[in-house]
Amino acid sequence: MTTRRIDLRSDTVTQPTDAMRQVMAGAPVGDDVMNEDPTVIELERYTAELMGKDAAVFVPSGTMANQAAVRSYAGPGDEILAVDQCHLFFYEAGSAAGLSGVQIFPVPAVQGIFKIEDFRDRIRPEDLHFPVTRLFWVENTHNRGGGRIVPFELMKQLKKLSDRTGIPIHVDGARLPNASAATGIPLPRWTALCDSLSICLSKGLGAPVGSLIVGSETFIHKCRRARKAFGGGMRQAGIIAAGGLYALKNNLQRLRDDHRRASRLAEGLKSIPGLHIPPDVDTNIVMIDLDDDTHFDVPSFQDLLQKQGVLMFAVGPRRLRAVTHLGIDDQDIAATISIFKTLLTRAA
Repeated sequence: MTTRRIDLRSDTVTQPTDAMRQVMAGAPVGDDVMNEDPTVIELERYTAELMGKDAAVFVPSGTMANQAAVRSYAGPGDEILAVDQCHLFFYEAGSAAGLSGVQIFPVPAVQGIFKIEDFRDRIRPEDLHFPVTRLFWVENTHNRGGGRIVPFELMKQLKKLSDRTGIPIHVDGARLPNASAATGIPLPRWTALCDSLSICLSKGLGAPVGSLIVGSETFIHKCRRARKAFGGGMRQAGIIAAGGLYALKNNLQRLRDDHRRASRLAEGLKSIPGLHIPPDVDTNIVMIDLDDDTHFDVPSFQDLLQKQGVLMFAVGPRRLRAVTHLGIDDQDIAATISIFKTLLTRAA
């Protein structure tokens, strides 16, 4: 058993570094609901400039970012075309319907990669029987797709469809910084292909709390109203905003380390009988499938891993997910590969 806990459940388990904590402790603060918190104002300004957009608003979570965007684009009886298996559809407790009365129409996708015609063919014609198509929704990178990057050229095609139809594009970009780090394509080039987006500060970037919604001044004003309506108006929020600002200024480039370690983990596991690893590991997420002929089901194998100090989430009946982050080093990857090999060899 490893003496160190190797937590690969998610990049949300990251802990703020000592340097980040010092910045947070010394952050100037004010009442953010009154637009008087200087650190929040600086974070929002910095993020908007970083993304090449007009404005941004700081919210407590990625789910609130998504739901504020939904509320700002659509209302009761409207419809959003969203890529299948996206976070908005899969992990947010039906909130688009529950909070805003908005229907989601899933667009077929394989690991988050869609076909343009599947968006085009789902646009509702003008007919009183149908909901109105208000928005195209993409998740980049795609969580349940194994951290897949939606290709830049595919987003360019979707932007052309958006321009032709007048239907805007929103990107759930919780891990868009990973896509930028992996491809070398600067963030403003990615964001030029959408009308609005969100990014998460508390995943690979390592801040303890928060996401930002980014877009036009008019859109962000609507999102501020939605944030207030959903209970996300915060007071002296500069303490947590400072962590996010530190993360954006210091942790974007180090995402490549997470990608390298994820690739190393995938390569090491591919050689172990009883496992199937999808061929594409674009960023920091590795999907691990137990072959049908192994002696384990996922819950029992999860339990054995945990007893050896390795934590992962189950995301399917035969599938585990491992996510690398700033709390994982090269030794952790080597130890995880060794533990998998020992457990599966012992059971053979």
